Amino acid sequence: LKDIANGVSAQIAYQSRETEGTQGPLETLDRGWGSCRDFAVLFAEAARTLGLGARLVSGYLYDPAGDRVGTSGTGSTHAWVEVFVPGAGWIPFDPTNQSVGSANLIPVAVARKIDQVAPVSGSFRGQPLDLLAMDVEVVVADA
Repeated sequence: LKDIANGVSAQIAYQSRETEGTQGPLETLDRGWGSCRDFAVLFAEAARTLGLGARLVSGYLYDPAGDRVGTSGTGSTHAWVEVFVPGAGWIPFDPTNQSVGSANLIPVAVARKIDQVAPVSGSFRGQPLDLLAMDVEVVVADA
C-alpha cells in the first residue's frame, strides 16, 4: 500500500483545483495530474482492486511549516484515504504527501464516495461578482 501511495504521488502531478467534483481514476491517470481529491480516489480504487476496504476522508491538513503538498496555511482542506487492514484496523494513507498515519490530518467526514465527504456544504445566492470565502485556522493546544 505504501508503494501504491508513493507511486500515485510520483507519477501524478499535484494541481490545486477549486472547481467542484473529482476526476475518475482513469481520467487522473490519462491527464497525469490531479488534486488531493483525485489522488485519494485513485488510491482508494487501487486498494479496493486488491480486495481491501477503502473509504475517503476529507478534513484539514495541519501544516504550520507549510512544507506539505496542497497546503496554503494551517487550515487547508484536504482529502485522503483510510484502508482497512485486517488485524490493524483503519489506517490513514495520504497519497498526496506520501504519508501513512494520522499525523497532521484532522478528519471531518468519512464515506465510501468522495462526493459524500464535503467538509462544508450549503448554498449561496448572490450576484455573479460576489465573493464567498471561508478561512479556517487550526491551533493545536495541550489538553
